[in-house]
Amino acid sequence: MTAVVYEQREVRRARYAVAAVFAAHGAVTGSFATRVPWIQEHASVSAGQLGLALAFPALGASLAMPLAGRVSHRFGARAALRGLLALWTLSLALPALSPDLPTLCLALFVYGASAGMSDVAMNALGVEVENRLGRSIMSGLHGMWSAGALIGSAAGTLAAHLGADARLHHVLAAGVLTVLGQVACTWVLDLQPAEDEEPPPRFALPPKSALLIGAIGFCAVFAEGASLDWSAVYLRHQLDTSAGLAAACTTGFTLTMAVARIAGDRVVDRFGSVRTVRASGVLAVLGGLLVVLAGHPAVAMTGFALMGLGIAVVVPLCFAAAGRSGPNPSQAIAGVATITYTSGLVAPSAIGGLAQATSLVVSFGLVTVLACGLAAFAGVLRAGDRDRPRVSPPAAAVPGPRP
Repeated sequence: MTAVVYEQREVRRARYAVAAVFAAHGAVTGSFATRVPWIQEHASVSAGQLGLALAFPALGASLAMPLAGRVSHRFGARAALRGLLALWTLSLALPALSPDLPTLCLALFVYGASAGMSDVAMNALGVEVENRLGRSIMSGLHGMWSAGALIGSAAGTLAAHLGADARLHHVLAAGVLTVLGQVACTWVLDLQPAEDEEPPPRFALPPKSALLIGAIGFCAVFAEGASLDWSAVYLRHQLDTSAGLAAACTTGFTLTMAVARIAGDRVVDRFGSVRTVRASGVLAVLGGLLVVLAGHPAVAMTGFALMGLGIAVVVPLCFAAAGRSGPNPSQAIAGVATITYTSGLVAPSAIGGLAQATSLVVSFGLVTVLACGLAAFAGVLRAGDRDRPRVSPPAAAVPGPRP
């Protein structure tokens, strides 16, 4: 009995620890997103060039993500997370230090690679804690990621309002978040592979059953990535606002994301996956229309907030449905993970490329069209309204909250 009580306490403590890790991870993203306009001006790059640079995190993450499972297999989950999270938090300082396009691309490559690997490691530990507790916590962990992004973006908003140099801001933030992340890692589960356990596969092809589910996740994460990295730029250049107000728009977006994710489990239990996603899609489309038609900053900020509210719970529900979509749940989850993670990483560069060819208004018109897919195809998540068997995804294939 004593051993069981001790294990329960250890798991509960690990839950809070991994939640803190999620928050620290999100704070890096929020800190970066609010200073993108400063970084763009400092590096003297156009919207199209910024879009090109923002493709490099996708490239870095795509190449590095498969390595995370092998790092965890080699060093154990706790040590791997500690090292990978430190790489991520410290990489925050690199983009603001870049004086031109080539160095910015290199910095964002490292930024993306460390983001992807730490993302995989922390989500694998989150899934393990969920399985041991016997109840859902992943939505709450995603909510903690959004809360961390909110804190990071709020600090970035203040720094932008004060006219602070982003190099100093990000160096200080990187130091603080590194210390906090290392402390939190002390209490996460220390999982070790069995002696005869084979290293995880480098890549898992998504089965057909996961493609439609992944498509819904793609739409949601595309809107998230576009809004997170381009909302401040949209207000700064499209509506000619101050740097502080532009950064505040990103803060509002992350705020609605955090609130919706934290409350998401109760909403889904009350209304079911399909109705929740359909309603979410309507909110996201309404938000996108407000952004596209906005003639005043307040209207655009309201639109971005509604978009955050609409897309917040979609990705966790996609993973839940994938786990019940076919005979091989782990492979289905891996497939959906690959699709959604790729979407969040390529969205910022796609928005930039389209903005260079047309305008940011047209770019967010595309986001609005994709948001329609949430309401139109929510029925493919119907499996989420039935039984909820617990699935333990492969450690190398579980992505983070984006997104």
